[in-house]
Order: sequence, then structure tokens, then C-alpha cells
Amino acid sequence: MKIGLFFGSFNPIHVGHLIIANHIAEYSDLDEVWLVVTPHSPFKKKKSLLEDHHRFQLVLRATEDYPKIKPSNIEFGLEQPNYTINTLVHLVEKYPDHEFNLIMGLDNLISFKKWKNYETILEHHELYVYPRVSQISDKPELFTHEKVHFIEAPIVEISSTFIRKAIKERKEIQPLIPHKAWTYLDEMNFYK
Repeated sequence: MKIGLFFGSFNPIHVGHLIIANHIAEYSDLDEVWLVVTPHSPFKKKKSLLEDHHRFQLVLRATEDYPKIKPSNIEFGLEQPNYTINTLVHLVEKYPDHEFNLIMGLDNLISFKKWKNYETILEHHELYVYPRVSQISDKPELFTHEKVHFIEAPIVEISSTFIRKAIKERKEIQPLIPHKAWTYLDEMNFYK
């Protein structure tokens, strides 16, 4: 089975995440897309994150109705802060019959050479890249790499940061969050 790994803090998950994940699941050669809830990114401050199990619960609820999109808490048991290469090694050992690939935005491809062991990742895994609004003038060499695939997914400019701020300001943002995840957020009074 060919799996696409879509990493994120999902703090909270929103319809933009689902639109991209669903589009890639339906319009690429991937069999499933796993939304990997990241406990702590080496590039983000942990204090701004909801607890891991709450963010996983949001992703679980948001993906219930999408058979090709699965939530994953695989990184919760790994040493923190974690790096993508460690997660990939762990997944390959745990699921030897699956082929794992990365899903990322164009901005991540541009900075991909800064990732820990990026050469090893490219040697063993493919990258599925979706567009972002920002345009770039010079295309890095990885744009033509044989393991990099560009997916013409819809461009969705919604951010979890915007959603957290809007909730705190008591704005109505229900349409931006999958209904089952919104219900959980609302019940738990998160971000208020």
C-alpha cells in the first residue's frame, strides 16, 4: 500500500487540511493519506499547542467520514523533539509492506535541504508537493528531482493561527473547521 504522510501540528485541524489531503488521496497514485499529528516540531514553540491527545482527537473526528484519510499518532511514542527521518525509519520497521511518502507544501520543498538527513529521505521516499499562494522566482534544483511530484491541489489560505486568534476574539469560524472537530473544540472550550 502506498501511503502519503501529511505532517502537522493540526492546532487545530481545519477544512484546508482536509481539502488538500482529500485531493491528494483522490488525484494521485497514493492509496491513503495519513495525517500525522506532530507532538512538537523542532521549529515551533510547544507552549502554543493543545495537548497531543486533544489534537489527535480533533483529527480523528475530522477524518471519520473519509476512508482514504487516516489519523496517525505514530510520533507520540518517539523521542522529542522528533525529526521526519526518525518517523520514517520507525514506520518502515512497523509496516514493512507499506511504501511511505511525504506530502508537503511548496514552501517546505524550498527549505527541504535544511531537513535532517534530507538525502536519505529522498533516496527512499517520494515527495508530493502541493502549491502555495506565494510565488517563487528561482526554482531550486529539487524541483526537477525524479522523486518530487507536483500535485495541482486547490490553494487554500487558511491557517490554524488565524483560527485560534478568531476563536479567542469570539468570531464565528465554524465553516473553517470540520463539523465533528468543531463540536469537540466547542465542548472543550479550546482557544478561548
